Amino acid sequence: MGKTKLYNKLVRDQIPEIIHKSGKSFNTRKLAHEEYIKELKNKAFEELNEYSHSASNQEAAEELADLLEVMHSLAEVHGYTFDQIEEIRQRKMEVRGGFKERIFLIDVEE
Repeated sequence: MGKTKLYNKLVRDQIPEIIHKSGKSFNTRKLAHEEYIKELKNKAFEELNEYSHSASNQEAAEELADLLEVMHSLAEVHGYTFDQIEEIRQRKMEVRGGFKERIFLIDVEE
């Protein structure tokens, strides 16, 4: 019998099918709503960490796509469409700006 590798993490919907087609056995379970939110947050940190360690533009794009997929799911569990999240982002950008000017705040005298 082969060695078992523990994952204990949220995976994309087609991963069980992909594992099955490879001839490997596995165990999964469906998360309750609150667990799902918690694991989506964990997945967001995982994908952000993978992005921060990307070594090329292509790798960065792949990790950003994964992070975006997680963000779509997070929007949905909080009762928003991604279009609504985009509207909020645009409103905030109009009031506070974006990050294109690369401004690094050093300090503020109080």
